Amino acid sequence: MPNILVVDDKDSMRNMLVETLMDEGYRVDAAEDGKKALDLVRNKSYDLVLTDLKMPNVSGMEVLSGIKDLDAESAVIVMTAYGTIEDAVEAMKKGAYDFITKPFDTEHLCFLINRALENRRMKAENLLLREEYLADQGLDNIIGKSEKMIELCQLIQKVSKSDASVLLQGESGTGKELFAKAIHSLSPRKDRSYVAINCAAIPRELLENELFGSEKGAFTGAHARKMGKFEIANGGTIFLDEIGDMDIALQAKLLRVLQEKNFERLGGNKTVDVDVRVIAASNKDLNDLIRMRKFREDLYYRLSVFPMCIPPLRERPDDIQALSDYFIDKYCREMKKPVKSLTREAVDLLEKYHWPGNVRELENTVERAVILAEGKKISPEHLAIRLKRSDEIHLRDGTGLKEIGAHAQMQAEKATIIRILKEVRGNKRKCAQVLKIDYTTLFDKIKKYDIDKDLY
Repeated sequence: MPNILVVDDKDSMRNMLVETLMDEGYRVDAAEDGKKALDLVRNKSYDLVLTDLKMPNVSGMEVLSGIKDLDAESAVIVMTAYGTIEDAVEAMKKGAYDFITKPFDTEHLCFLINRALENRRMKAENLLLREEYLADQGLDNIIGKSEKMIELCQLIQKVSKSDASVLLQGESGTGKELFAKAIHSLSPRKDRSYVAINCAAIPRELLENELFGSEKGAFTGAHARKMGKFEIANGGTIFLDEIGDMDIALQAKLLRVLQEKNFERLGGNKTVDVDVRVIAASNKDLNDLIRMRKFREDLYYRLSVFPMCIPPLRERPDDIQALSDYFIDKYCREMKKPVKSLTREAVDLLEKYHWPGNVRELENTVERAVILAEGKKISPEHLAIRLKRSDEIHLRDGTGLKEIGAHAQMQAEKATIIRILKEVRGNKRKCAQVLKIDYTTLFDKIKKYDIDKDLY
């Protein structure tokens, strides 16, 4: 229910407006002068302020300016019995939503207020590009016919009807946010905000401000009150991606929000109540982080009321062709190219590949193939992937350039030694001369690389 502040030095007008707005279902506070109005705004958030223009001591224009300094998101409608075009222009320049001249019809005023509140809500949602999300999220966008995916879709349908916290775990690129959006779009909260934030992408100091907002002057550069993501998501869903990277100190504040359903903005002492459904995700094993004391165990249990594990693409090869066809259709339409299809050889290659980057890597691979393929068929040569040979050394994830360079040098040396030994029919001394190394060094390398004489 929106909070509205009425500011007017005339008792009769102020009381009439308060009564009218309360009858419309709003929570209404009143102030008889500009000073009291600004004092109220400093201690409480108002969705809309309705202020008279001509008042003693602190004018309506000063109230407007002060409110915008304190809380830029508040909508302000200015009223006056002595309105001029110049007043209206000045009020709009200072950030007023609208300007209304007394006497006015209360139905018209309520219409303006409803429109201003809707505009305020849409502004907050547009900051998060919610209109893109509303385009058609849900299970239709979760593609897969494998047993694991069917089971996951059934779980989503069940949990979406509740307000239980959901923890999505899985490797990077498996589509955890797609599942989070599906849960929200199937829930009773689907018509309210869906807010996503990546906890790994924002430093700890900024992340707290992004999540919970801040008061004017809370830190250097905080020139006005800022709404946090929890406040914007009120009534809806917040998706906390990469929750395992959240600073341990900030985890304590998040735990309190989950338990108490309220928080204070940075630099403030006023409690903000919120009703938000939390979905969290991590590509790390949170149990390992708990053992390492990098993640709070009590927060883990609060988040994982309903845990779900998203399988990597390599564990569901039956879904690869369906996903590929979906991405081919998507990028052919975007690039305005004729519809293409995969050859049998291309499908075989895609299904045999290990997909370390999961669905995200598959999408990038298909997009590139659509660009390269001139005809109606996508062949293996259009796919920027190759299968590992059995004799390749499997480098672990996170290998540095130094280790990769050493591995490449070993592979090149081994191949060259085998080639020269074949050319000199196994004569090691001649091979050493061709390679410009001594016989002992060659012998050591043959032993090191386990080069069998049968190979040459």
